[in-house]
Amino acid sequence: MIDVTDAALREGLTTALAVPRWVEDVASRAPFATLDELLAVASAEASPLSPDEIDQAIAHHPRIGEKPVGQGASQELSRSEQGASTEFADEIAAGNAAYERRFGRVFIIRAAGRSRREILDELTRRLALDDAIELQVVGEQLRDIALLRLEKLFGGDA
Repeated sequence: MIDVTDAALREGLTTALAVPRWVEDVASRAPFATLDELLAVASAEASPLSPDEIDQAIAHHPRIGEKPVGQGASQELSRSEQGASTEFADEIAAGNAAYERRFGRVFIIRAAGRSRREILDELTRRLALDDAIELQVVGEQLRDIALLRLEKLFGGDA
């Protein structure tokens, strides 16, 4: 049993994916017998996210390659997900700028487990996608980030 209060669950969910509808939908299904059950519900409720929900979630993510500003659980998770490497920093910064001109939003990718080269290659690939496909990919990336964050937040002794 994931033994947390409703407030702690909602705080963790908001840290993982700051989309109020998603937080409410997942929290309303508690309690969760296992982490796998929580992850399954969280994934299902985030598939798909609406364009407005994607915008809400992106507002809480730093640009890839930039250090998160401020303190808090979300910023700490972003720091750990992106790592400290500065390899390809200029190329990623240029790609971020091109992506923002092209799509009008920050480039989002699950950075955990990916090299800087892989991130740059994916950024370059996604610049060529049409708007609808890229929006779908962004939603999938936000869901994947949220699931990784939930594992970190609730997977241990929670």
